[in-house]
Amino acid sequence: MFGSNSVRQFSVLDRIIIEMDRGLRAMTGAVRVSARPCPRAQQPTQRLSQQARARSIGYMRVNHVGEVCAQALYFGQAWVTRDAAVSKFLLHSATEEADHLAWCHQRICALNGRISWLNPVWYGGSFILGAVAGASGLQWGLGFIAETEHQVGMHLKSHLKKLPAHDHASRAIVQQMVQDEAEHCREAQHLGAKPLPSFIAHAMRMCAKGMTTVAYWI
Repeated sequence: MFGSNSVRQFSVLDRIIIEMDRGLRAMTGAVRVSARPCPRAQQPTQRLSQQARARSIGYMRVNHVGEVCAQALYFGQAWVTRDAAVSKFLLHSATEEADHLAWCHQRICALNGRISWLNPVWYGGSFILGAVAGASGLQWGLGFIAETEHQVGMHLKSHLKKLPAHDHASRAIVQQMVQDEAEHCREAQHLGAKPLPSFIAHAMRMCAKGMTTVAYWI
């Protein structure tokens, strides 16, 4: 992973190539090695029925898509951000989100499932949103991050209620993700995040609902 200062020293063409590499890794599942070990469940996961396995695959695929989007949002905003502290926060958070990406991918593979076929769409759209949010101003960009992380945390908590109760491996991953997303939200607020207008937050929830519905199946 390139640091914020090193990336700034590259030409525009170099930075485009770096972003394309990051995007391809996120979209295709090439980010398979996490910096942190995958969370381990205190209890072994019991053998899942076909129906339970399908449900776990669906929700872990949604979580994987969420992490694809998170990578794009952070990198998109880091692309336009000129504040060193914010850039450092964005790239550090993206590294932790890459852990989530790897963990979700590993779990989906263990369940003999697949990642979303629409990952290029999710990544491209999220990168643009991140860049637009960053270009809107430092406080608004951080506000977008904080609101996104808050909503992601709510989605993840709902998944803990929907995942099979005895799929302890998936649940351990999601529980760690909930903690990390909450920390990212707090960090964004500490750096000066400005609360978004209610209509924007509502629009984000509606978009997220559509995304999660599609990603569960496709």
